[in-house]
Amino acid sequence: MSVAKIIEISSMSTKSFEDAIQNGLKRAESSLKNVKGAWIAEQKVDYANGQITHYRVIMRVTFVLDKDD
Repeated sequence: MSVAKIIEISSMSTKSFEDAIQNGLKRAESSLKNVKGAWIAEQKVDYANGQITHYRVIMRVTFVLDKDD
């Protein structure tokens, strides 16, 4: 039997929502083992001078906990 945990993280990009998601998952994977997926809870943009300046996402990342030996 496996047990998973879910954490919520925020990530940002100046390029796109997809890039913000990729950045967040790469960062999560550098700190967590067994990252299995994520779902996007929120998307937001920062807007200034007639242009989108930042794409932001809040995502819930799922990872499987190690078994106790």
